Amino acid sequence: MHTNVLVVGAGPVGLAMAVELARYGVTVRVVEKAAQRTDKSKAIVIWSRTLEMFDRMGCSASFLAAGFKTIGANIVAGAERIGHLTLDGVASPHPFALMLPQSDTERLLDDHLNTYGVKVERSVELTGFIVTPEGVVSTLRGPDGQEQTFESGWLVGADGAHSAVRHLLGMQFVGDTMPSNWILADVHLSGVSNPDEIDVAWHSAGILVTFPILPPRYRIIADVADAPGGSTPQDPTLQEVQAILDQRGPGGVTASNPIWLAAFHINERKVASYRAGRVFLTGDAAHIHSPAGGQGMNTGIQDACNLAWKLALVCRGICAPEPLLDSYSPERSAVGDMVLKGAGRLTTVAIMRGSIKQSIRNHVASLVFGLSPVLKKAADAMTELSIGYPHSPLNGGGQHVSNGPAEGERAPIDNRQTPVGAGRSPRFTLFAYQDQPGMQVIEKYPALLESGLREPFAEGGLWLVRPDGYVGLATKQGRWDEVTNYLDQFVLKP
Repeated sequence: MHTNVLVVGAGPVGLAMAVELARYGVTVRVVEKAAQRTDKSKAIVIWSRTLEMFDRMGCSASFLAAGFKTIGANIVAGAERIGHLTLDGVASPHPFALMLPQSDTERLLDDHLNTYGVKVERSVELTGFIVTPEGVVSTLRGPDGQEQTFESGWLVGADGAHSAVRHLLGMQFVGDTMPSNWILADVHLSGVSNPDEIDVAWHSAGILVTFPILPPRYRIIADVADAPGGSTPQDPTLQEVQAILDQRGPGGVTASNPIWLAAFHINERKVASYRAGRVFLTGDAAHIHSPAGGQGMNTGIQDACNLAWKLALVCRGICAPEPLLDSYSPERSAVGDMVLKGAGRLTTVAIMRGSIKQSIRNHVASLVFGLSPVLKKAADAMTELSIGYPHSPLNGGGQHVSNGPAEGERAPIDNRQTPVGAGRSPRFTLFAYQDQPGMQVIEKYPALLESGLREPFAEGGLWLVRPDGYVGLATKQGRWDEVTNYLDQFVLKP
């Protein structure tokens, strides 16, 4: 069996996938149809959970140095502030949103990948593949137009919304195109009242969202009138952007120095399964949705982090392919469904038409955003800290301790410790009191477990945390039999 992996696509998701595999010692090849990295800002928000993943990868410092931190978001209607959401209270080493153009995200991930000796092969297109019991035989067309075949154990499609991998699999991309038209503008702004925060303005004419990128540079998103006959709208002019700012904004804000002006539709689509045998889909190749909430790129990067440790354990001959690899699609597909629904609801509420409906919306929102539990839940959802796998097939079904994290939940992070999964091998981590049986379990599974025990999250409990930082088994203190039973399901039998 070939144990190398071919990654198709070198956007943020494909690069994150390659970094994780290379970090874990898996031979990986990355091909990209485009001749060079994007020069567009595209996705500009990196949320707390993704930054935690970058901590594990060992590259978060370069992102923090390059990006701009924001900890607040405002929702306003006219002169009234309906809600104010702060992120500085979330339980993460990174209690903020990091604003960074996607072009820089790709550059930093590409640089980090190079430290493992892996270079992206550009102007190389996947034109076909055949799956065999032993691996995948792919046909690649190079920059000179010549085709070659490449054999790999596994194929990962990270090649975007128009994924060649998905098309070649014949998978349906089910969903709809929203009827509204939108504009995007990366410009310089002066006169911004909350220069370090995200502003969402609900106006009778539509929504206006302003994101700080690196002030005075900002991203503006707004819905606009439908194009005649459903045609694609033209890219806006700076004058049209200024008119929307004047109409929907607080006044006194001036746009200049346009960097990127574009019009777009919102598509909401998703595949039924993220896996077809030895072939996997990640990121936009598997799911696309409204940009509301800025979850798209982050969700895709976390697809990659979910799959990489599982694939690495299989490629390195430590674990059998199942049930590890078969857990990828149900875990991440459930997250994709949640993100689709959440982003769709946010968009529908934001572009609501009719004065009575808008008045009711504004009144209800002001009441809801006045409740502290709601604000905390919203902050955890926005930063993606609340994402988990409560129905994962990898959950152990242990005797849960009520005052600790449940199976499938993100494990609490101690800033003083090395992040779980930060090593060069994808190992589980035991959070339990020191005792002889525990050390014996570690000695029994040296390739699957970190070498030492960490302090438990709560009194009387024992937790086994996966390499991606999610709880696989939560049970009572001393139940080492449950730990061994859990790990035995993964061990590759002779």
